[in-house]
Amino acid sequence: MEHGSIERDIHVDASPEVVFEVISQPEHMREWWPDDARFEPVAGAPGELVWRDAATGETTTVALAVVEVDPPRRFSFRWCFSEPDRSGQSLLVTFDLVPTGEGTRIRMTETGFREMGWEIAVLEAQYHDHESSWDHYIPALGTYVARLVSTS
Repeated sequence: MEHGSIERDIHVDASPEVVFEVISQPEHMREWWPDDARFEPVAGAPGELVWRDAATGETTTVALAVVEVDPPRRFSFRWCFSEPDRSGQSLLVTFDLVPTGEGTRIRMTETGFREMGWEIAVLEAQYHDHESSWDHYIPALGTYVARLVSTS
């Protein structure tokens, strides 16, 4: 199996402008993905995503760096850096937004797995972990957008 990239598509009944806010603003992102998100949606800005384990209370913090902010078409960031100072290899997550009639098609692409330099077992485990996570979080994104537009 090829472990080069992960792609997920979802259609939502909201404008690209609304969706862009949901994928690029920390206060919205934490509603569908991490437990906390801290970053400025500006190209080059550093930040972090935080997940809390409900059972243990332990947190996992992952550094990120915003790469591209092109409202309302694209938002991308790098994360999972090989070095603690946000250098070295990393994974790139890109959200592309395409207007479709009354809604938006969101395409999330995560690339860079093979470039990380991981041994094959680690590569496969990381790829499958991310694949499974996106299978959960992309529908959660759709649910959040639907809830957001229904209350506005």
